[in-house]
Amino acid sequence: MIRCIILVLTILATPLPALTQGFTPGQREEIVGILREALQRDPSILREALAALERDEERGREQAAKAAIARHADQLFRSADDPVRGNPQGKVTLVEFFDARCGYCKQLQPVMEQLLRKHRDVKLVLKDLPILGPNSLLASRALLAAQAQGKYAELYGALLALREEPTEPVLKREAERVGLDWARLRREMDDPAIAKRIEANNRLASALQIQGTPALVIGETLIPGAIDLATLERLVAEQRARQGG
Repeated sequence: MIRCIILVLTILATPLPALTQGFTPGQREEIVGILREALQRDPSILREALAALERDEERGREQAAKAAIARHADQLFRSADDPVRGNPQGKVTLVEFFDARCGYCKQLQPVMEQLLRKHRDVKLVLKDLPILGPNSLLASRALLAAQAQGKYAELYGALLALREEPTEPVLKREAERVGLDWARLRREMDDPAIAKRIEANNRLASALQIQGTPALVIGETLIPGAIDLATLERLVAEQRARQGG
């Protein structure tokens, strides 16, 4: 019966031109009548049918994400330009799309640090995705410019710990605090190559249908949102096992 309900829900959501190709008005009326009678006898059927439909949609999203990850594997896991934390030669690669102003990214950062300390075979690839406004973009440009001075990780840690807006004066203060040459950093923040890298990250996130930050990719799996250490460790262990580690 649940399969029947799902079929009817699909039918009811189908545009009329497509619908009339498969069913006559009489058949449609009969199907809706069956649905109405079933729901009167047991209203829980609708809840079960909707849950089943949601599970089907979730499976569809997971399959689409797997396909997108496979198509963009080189950009995700093997780009020489991306900043890396943890073990650069790590057996297990984890990719994080983040915004330096994102509260959930700030929440995830110390959890990720714990993971990297405990598991020395993990490589964390960081993808700047400034989606929360002009100050996010400013922070990403500063971070990527800091990479040329070998200080990306230091500035990343400082900005993810911030509890204030990363305006230019704040960026200057934090950059100098971690040992960056501010004059050089500020000049290189306007390098067109940095803008291209950010745009490439935006296109990649769009291809993966990433809707917000943080977003993690491990193996064939896309994980939206912040997760706890236990979940991270489980995902790493599963990926390690898949790779025969």
